[in-house]
This record gives sequence, C-alpha cells and structure tokens, in this order.
Amino acid sequence: MNDIKDLEKTLWAAADKLRSNMDAAEYKHVVLGLIFLKYISDAFNDLHSKLTKGEGEFEGADPEDADEYVAYNVFFVPETARWKYLQDRAKQPEIGKLIDNAMDEIEKINSNLKGVLPKIYADPELNKTRLGELIDLIGTIGFNQEGHEAKDLLGRVYEYFLGQFADAEGKKGGQFYTPASIVKLLVEMLEPYEGRVYDGACGSGGMFVQSEKFVKEHQGNIKNLSIYGQESNPTTLRLAKMNLAIRGIDAKIELGDTFLNDKHKDLKADFIIANPPFNISDWSGEQLRDDHRWKYGVPPAGNANYAWLQHFISKLSNSGTAGIVLANGSMNSNTGTEGEIRKNMIEAGLVDCMVSLPAQLFYNTAIPACLWFLAKNRTNGKFRKRSNEILFIDARNLGVMVNRRNREFTDEDVKQIADTYHSWRNINGNYSDIAGFCKSATIEEVKKNSYVLMPGRYVGTEDTETDGTPFDEKMQTLTTKLAEQFAQNSELEKIIRENLKGIGYEF
Repeated sequence: MNDIKDLEKTLWAAADKLRSNMDAAEYKHVVLGLIFLKYISDAFNDLHSKLTKGEGEFEGADPEDADEYVAYNVFFVPETARWKYLQDRAKQPEIGKLIDNAMDEIEKINSNLKGVLPKIYADPELNKTRLGELIDLIGTIGFNQEGHEAKDLLGRVYEYFLGQFADAEGKKGGQFYTPASIVKLLVEMLEPYEGRVYDGACGSGGMFVQSEKFVKEHQGNIKNLSIYGQESNPTTLRLAKMNLAIRGIDAKIELGDTFLNDKHKDLKADFIIANPPFNISDWSGEQLRDDHRWKYGVPPAGNANYAWLQHFISKLSNSGTAGIVLANGSMNSNTGTEGEIRKNMIEAGLVDCMVSLPAQLFYNTAIPACLWFLAKNRTNGKFRKRSNEILFIDARNLGVMVNRRNREFTDEDVKQIADTYHSWRNINGNYSDIAGFCKSATIEEVKKNSYVLMPGRYVGTEDTETDGTPFDEKMQTLTTKLAEQFAQNSELEKIIRENLKGIGYEF
C-alpha cells in the first residue's frame, strides 16, 4: 500500500512539474483525460490479447469487432487511439491533434462516452514538448503489470490526482471534489450494501466510487447497487463520467440544476450521500416558493442549506437513510424560516445523528462543516427503535494535519466515528455516552436547547465562539498585511531620505 502511495506522490510531483505556468483548473483536464485514455487502452489491450489467442470462451472471436467488447464492459479503442500508437508519436509536433482525433474516434464508437472526453490537446497554447513528456510519464502507470492490477492502479491515480488538483486550485475551485476521508466516513456510517444510491450534487463522483469500494471490501456485489446522480456543471459532469467509467461503474448521472430541473423526479433512494455547496444564495429560491419539496417549511431565498435538506428528504425511500455535508451554521441558524424548519424536521423524527467536523478538512472553503444523518423510518426492524433520540458526535479534535493547510481523518478516526454510530443504531450495539465525544440525547433535551443541533451542546464541552477561519489562514492574512506595511514603511523612509538629502542633510 505504501508503495502505491509513494507512486501516486511521485507521479503527481512529476506531472505538476510539467504544468509550468498553466493554471491547475485547465491542466487538470489535460492530465485526467490522458489517464482515462491510458486506462481504456490498457483494458482494451487486455481483452484484445485474449480474443486474439482465441482460447476457451474466446474461441472464434474477432479481436477487431467492437461488439465483442460490449459483453465484457470494455470500451473498444480504434487503432489510432490506442496508447502505444500515441506514445510512439509523443515527440511529434502534431501529437495534440492526434490525441484530439483519438478522443473523437473513441466517442464515435462508444456512444455512452459521447461529449465526455476532453478535446483540448491541439490548443496552440498547450506546450507540445511538455505534452509529449506527460504522455511518457503516464505511460509508466501499470508498466510491468497486467490486467486488473494495472487498471485498478490507474483508477487510484485518477482519484488521487482529482484530490491534488482540488488542493492546487484551492478557493478558486475544488468544488468538484469532497476530500476522500470525509467520503469514506459517510459511506462507512451509511453502509450502502445494496439498493439505490443518490447524490444530487455529485461533483466528480467520489461518493459513488467509495460506495463501490465499500461493497467490494465487504464481499458484496456491485451489481446490487443502482447509482443516480445530478450535476449542474457540465465540465465537472465529464470528470465524473470518466471517473466512474474507469471503475466500471454503471451510473445514471444527468446534467442540470437539481432545484429547477430535477432529473430523477420519481426516484426514491435507499441511500443518499451528498456534499452540496454551502450557503449558496443564488439557488432560485424565489421561483420555488410553492415547491412540493418544502414539507417542513419554505427555505429562505438567500440560503439553500434547508432546501438541500428537504430535497434529499423528498428523495428518500420509506426506509432510506442520508448522510449530508453542510456548513456548521445549519445546526443552529434561525435566519428566516430555518429554525422552524429544523424544529419540524426534528419533531418529525427525521434527524438521526449529527457530527461536527474539525476545521481545515476542505480544499475550497474555510467554513467549518458538519454531517447530517437523516433516516425516514427509525422504528423499522433492521435497527434499534430510536425515534425519540438523536446521537451527537463531536469530532472536532480528530484528524491529522497532512500539510500546512489541510487536515484529514485517519482510518482509525473513521472507524471510531462509524463504530460509535453503529453501536448506537444497531439492535445488538453496546453504546455508551463518552463525555466530550458522543451523547445520545432525547428529543426533549433537544427541545430544551431550542432545537440547536450542535454536538458541543450535548456531549459535555462548550462551543467556542470563532469566526470559522483556521489559524494558518489568519496568520497568512496577517503576515501578508504586515509585509505590505513593511514595504510602505520602506518606501516612506526612502522618500524622507531623498527629501532630507535635497536640503543637505544626507545620512
């Protein structure tokens, strides 16, 4: 495992070095498109070799017939789009045009990839020497490995690079990506073994990839999961479709605004796992005052947090559960109708568990976040009856700093939080409150706390009042300002010296 992590870091460092002055937001599509191309070419070559040998089930097969590949869920790659063909020509000036043509050819013959693949490589602004070097670098992924091992490695590299690009873009981007440790926590807590999984703000598809991993790690069958998603950004949607194609995940992901144009209107999901954008004000709330989804109250037009919560509730099946990432303010806000909506949701028995998260988990925002776990039926036979309780977990002190800016949960942190939830929720669980970490509170206790859902109110520690800005970010702002003031003082000193010199007082 460490060898693979070292490989990921080495590849990233090399690829990032080739970026030169190119913006990370643009370069991401150059790199991820090539990784995808390498992946489908490797998968094709693996099956092409078996078909060529013609042994066993492959006897009599035509390796150049695209139909032969459909049954094995492998994309057919035309000869001029195969990795070897392109890498052999990586040093030629027309390599960009050759790659764009390859992407076109693949889309023509594989209709489910139509409009998905990037065709940006012939751009005159893209340095073709660097492009050739990048092709050679990506060509080393899976080298001396065969079949699924090489393909799995490419999938991991794609996923790792998504995270690194989100980090590189920082506040300028990164909305397409939820950090891996948060995704893992959501999936481990919800345990989506089988059924319909939905994400109405699916970004690059990380929730679906982790759900698939969870099923495989627990010896389940990925075919028992049906995946549905929606994404409003067409560029991000393409990243998601490539991400899922690399994993061989069949998903119904649609393009469109989830509030204005719900593409899965009749869906009732067994699991909802989502990280919608925090505190968005331009969500067309004024146009949706009479929407059927606002069962617990009309959300304020200036903030979509409670619109997201109610949208996801409307999508849950009768026994469905949801895990949703939202800004901390959603746990105690009384802006507009938010306090009343929260009260109604609590009294309806929908809120199952609340988790407060540490700062600095996200690449694109310093806003502290929390996890909402909702359950449509908390008295069903699968789990312990808990309709009069809410579990509060304060995880603000967990996680480790992986660099100067970012924190992530360790596997041990994920296990501690998930096990706490499961021991509380499950019929044979052995749950007990832990001061400062977790508390099972009654609805009456929550009512006495004015329906505020901040775990710090219940687990035995006081909430500290902060502005939500991480220390490192504050220090960066202060030192930048100080540097500006130093520069101004230096300039002022220079002017004074010149003026004094002009009247004969040089020193």
